[in-house]
Amino acid sequence: MNIHEYQGKSILKSFGVQVQRGIVAESPESAVAAAKQLHTETGTNWWVVKAQIHAGGRGKGGGVKLAKNIDEVLEKSKAIIGMQLITPQTGPQGKKVNKVLIAEDVYYPGESKTAEFYMSVLLNRQTGRNIIMYSTEGGMDIEEVAHKTPEKIFKEEIDPKVGLQAFQSRKIAFNLGLSGKAFKEMTKFVDALYKAYVASDSSMFEINPVLKTSDDKIIAVDAKVNIDDNALYRHPDYLAMRDKSEEDPTEVEAGEYDLNYVKLDGNVGCMVNGAGLAMATMDIIKLSGGEPANFLDVGGTANAERVEKAFRIILKDPTVKAILVNIFGGIVRCDRVAQGIVDAYKNIGEIKIPIIVRLQGTNAVEAKKIIDDSGLKVKSAIQLQEAADAVKEVLK
Repeated sequence: MNIHEYQGKSILKSFGVQVQRGIVAESPESAVAAAKQLHTETGTNWWVVKAQIHAGGRGKGGGVKLAKNIDEVLEKSKAIIGMQLITPQTGPQGKKVNKVLIAEDVYYPGESKTAEFYMSVLLNRQTGRNIIMYSTEGGMDIEEVAHKTPEKIFKEEIDPKVGLQAFQSRKIAFNLGLSGKAFKEMTKFVDALYKAYVASDSSMFEINPVLKTSDDKIIAVDAKVNIDDNALYRHPDYLAMRDKSEEDPTEVEAGEYDLNYVKLDGNVGCMVNGAGLAMATMDIIKLSGGEPANFLDVGGTANAERVEKAFRIILKDPTVKAILVNIFGGIVRCDRVAQGIVDAYKNIGEIKIPIIVRLQGTNAVEAKKIIDDSGLKVKSAIQLQEAADAVKEVLK
């Protein structure tokens, strides 16, 4: 689950990470009130107006602006709230900005002794260990830095049996070229950041930039946080941070039906039971000359109700030109799934795009007969190659 910057910062702060202070606002008027409150609390006379969307690169799209007085806070908030912000991570359609974070300016006007670093904590799936990735080149596209100057990317792996060790925090501060007070502050920062990552059951914490101020404070100026969905039952307070308006509405609807659905850019919808079978199905679609339009796993209980909901979800996508249903009947019987498909088809009404149904496993022959005798415009198959050939045929 992705969360907004201001929410990520609240998690970091709760674990002792120093963050750029700010107040979220949903209107230009409340943005002005937030700026005045920050002035009272911090003494800041400059503010940063930051669009809150689930995507990086906001500054490049015009979603981060410096305001040097209250009038500019109002002006820039009006420009950002309600805009369709397009960044390298949103795609050409962009995302609507519903709120902004009014944050204190921590760069201290007139001072030049600052430095920006990049730091992230995530799981290295190849080794099964957490890894801290960091660089002296903060505030930039880390992918570009990794491509052009890979020697500037450092990695520190943490053994999960012993956790982050003090020598590793010191090594990170040393590799970032810090000394004195800044060195000590960075080791504290790294310790608190890793603690926050582990305790919150996150799959990624990315801070870009981590700022060293002119007086050697270490501050998280941004926060991109992704919390593991499978651990949210342990964190109801974090689950309450979910912003469904930032998610694909079809994926949200599928989630309400307990369907695992991910929208893709293709022309063949697929419905399967099991993630592994879904991957194989998407491969067979590509080999047949098509492109998968989605990942949709109905799970082990592929009954009529779930199949109907799955069909309705797939049919919401206007780019879908055909649907491939690929179900393996192990515990679930194929004939029951077939009857569920027939019932779902009749409940939905006429479906104008071709449907190919491949049922393999327990009672697969009986299932094929149910489909063939239904009188519906559905092509049935038992072997995967038959289904692939049918997909190729309908795409012609």
